Amino acid sequence: MSLLSFLFNKNHHFNLANIVTFFNIASGIFAIYFLTHHEFFAAALFAWLAGGFDIVDGKIARKYNLSTQFGIQLDSFADFLSFVIVPTMFIFFAVIDTKEPFLSMPLIVFAFVYYVISGLRRLIQFNINADEGKVEKFFTGVPTPLGAILLWLIYLVFLTGFITETFVLFMMILVGYLLNSKIKIPHL
Repeated sequence: MSLLSFLFNKNHHFNLANIVTFFNIASGIFAIYFLTHHEFFAAALFAWLAGGFDIVDGKIARKYNLSTQFGIQLDSFADFLSFVIVPTMFIFFAVIDTKEPFLSMPLIVFAFVYYVISGLRRLIQFNINADEGKVEKFFTGVPTPLGAILLWLIYLVFLTGFITETFVLFMMILVGYLLNSKIKIPHL
């Protein structure tokens, strides 16, 4: 047995696929750190880095037969952090923060709570339906990484001055709805 054999041991919690997922989580934590310091470029870099790790961890798990229930749960936790919490915080700190007195507080609260609950519900339902090592041809509903990308695009449009903070909140609600919709999205 080699010293690094645990990397390819399906039942080891620190196998290669899970380590990549831990890097996704670490990237999400760094993104949150930079968001709370209003360093939006650095936060965006770490959010995109989390997305890269999310793509790679699944490919590694399938290629080396490392898929387990632990890995499925860990991946969803990482997705919740990096693709639900981080984008919501990004919208809050980059778009809403300090403007609350000029916006509808019930709308702000509803948009953020609805998006977070929608993302969490989507990930829980995904886990209930997931089989180890199996990949469906289509996602039902917008996957959380795509939801995060949509929120990022909404933010970029906001930067142009073409849309208002209120419109951003309504778009957040729409994307939150799409997370649990019946729309079919091809799995890449």
